[in-house]
Amino acid sequence: MADRPPDATMRLDRFLWWSRISASRTYARALAEGGRLRINGRRVDRAHVPVRVGDILAFVSHLGKVRVVRIEALPARRGPPAEAAALYTPLETLASKAVDAPGADA
Repeated sequence: MADRPPDATMRLDRFLWWSRISASRTYARALAEGGRLRINGRRVDRAHVPVRVGDILAFVSHLGKVRVVRIEALPARRGPPAEAAALYTPLETLASKAVDAPGADA
């Protein structure tokens, strides 16, 4: 990860692909343009929306599970999976637990 200024931005579709959240840039673009992705709670419908360190991304994965991640760093390249995993932190949501699951009422 290269040193970037604190106000640096990156295209959403490029971040999704380089951070290996998406397997291809085409899928990343479709995810962004499909209107099913949110940045800091705001719905996105364009692939070229800028993202920054600290932004919260929420979207439905290809497995149908809601994923919420916080961007920790912007990548300088599409590196190996271990490097890509350091770019974001997965956040657990209350919605990820089933209503009927044991302990869901706690």
